[in-house]
Amino acid sequence: MTGTGSEPSGSEQSGSLEVRGLRVTFDGFTAVDGVDLTVGAGDLRFLIGPNGAGKTTLVDAVTGLARATGSVRFDGRELLGSSVQKIARAGIGRTFQTAAVFEELTVLQNLDIAAGAGRGIATLLRQRATVPESVERALETTGLTAHRDKPAGTLAHGQKQWLEIGMLLVQDVRLLLLDEPVAGMSHDEREATGRLLEEVAEEHTVVVIEHDMDFLRSFARSVTVLHAGAVLSEGTVAEVRADPRVQEVYLGHEAPASPSAASASSEGASAPVAQEV
Repeated sequence: MTGTGSEPSGSEQSGSLEVRGLRVTFDGFTAVDGVDLTVGAGDLRFLIGPNGAGKTTLVDAVTGLARATGSVRFDGRELLGSSVQKIARAGIGRTFQTAAVFEELTVLQNLDIAAGAGRGIATLLRQRATVPESVERALETTGLTAHRDKPAGTLAHGQKQWLEIGMLLVQDVRLLLLDEPVAGMSHDEREATGRLLEEVAEEHTVVVIEHDMDFLRSFARSVTVLHAGAVLSEGTVAEVRADPRVQEVYLGHEAPASPSAASASSEGASAPVAQEV
């Protein structure tokens, strides 16, 4: 791993992410433009913004999939410039919009393979006499215990997403980066996923890229809004909804020109708020 390699200070909690001046450029187009972002350990942070705002590119940069400049520190260690594998070994895991599971293998086998990511090929091929404790915990956390012997390909859409989250948990990740985890889910599946993320965030840091604003309002602990590759607004759901800049981006409302107007807009019931947020 590149960077300082220094140990995090005693004041830093495990799972904290600090991004400073992050910039990603493709063929002269700046997709992420000097982003500063701090996600504290144990946060359930939602990352939102219009299409093309730079959300997925930001996560790609953090996980080593996009070349970037600036700084990405996880628990005090610089990660920018490290390989995807080294970043994963540092305790960062991610999902994509389409669940990546081995559909012909059982739920249990998927989790066991993920848990053995650091084992040699001979060990992976050897049948285990017992199920690892981490796998048993992941089955229980994701609500898939009753489905452990079913092929992953037979699971419902939401269950496949839960399995993929379970596959991150057995790898002992401390930061989960989830790209639209409830896309295409039913209402009940979204609610179950929200409760799962709340449980996971009790012991991990979770960052969710999301477009489902009902889901955000129900489960986000904090929100970062990106626009044109930069941070537009940040805070609680209520603070972000009341921000006139967010209203302008999402609804085309013109931001109040005077401080008094902005103050009135932030007071809640008597002021218009961005319904999408």
